[in-house]
Amino acid sequence: MIRERLLKLVLVIVGMFFLSNFYWLATLRGEETLQMMLSIYVTLGVFLLLAVRNPSAHRSLIAFTAWSSLAHAAVMAVQSRYDPGERMHLLIGTILFGVIGGALFALAPAEAAPDSDRHAVDDRQRLGAEPSPSASR
Repeated sequence: MIRERLLKLVLVIVGMFFLSNFYWLATLRGEETLQMMLSIYVTLGVFLLLAVRNPSAHRSLIAFTAWSSLAHAAVMAVQSRYDPGERMHLLIGTILFGVIGGALFALAPAEAAPDSDRHAVDDRQRLGAEPSPSASR
């Protein structure tokens, strides 16, 4: 219960953080690559906020956010080595995205139980459809 509440809190914080990039997206001019990246983060923020209601149903979204945040952190870490003028900015970003990815991995909802297909079978039977052989285990 505490883990799920913590996950929901992290999803709200990260979702709002990503959504707050809308300001930069709306005010940037002439930086097309950055605008494209920010638009992805704004969209991801919206879906993270939607996932707060039922995190278990959005495991793949949470996993994607965790993996993409760690990938972003890794790229920024490498870039910080080669761009001394932006080193501090890149290292702060590395830490931020590393913490986001790590927190989401640590709090990710557990995988659904194998017998969760039973509900799908029941629903199909109520609708008059035959259950599939793999679902009738």
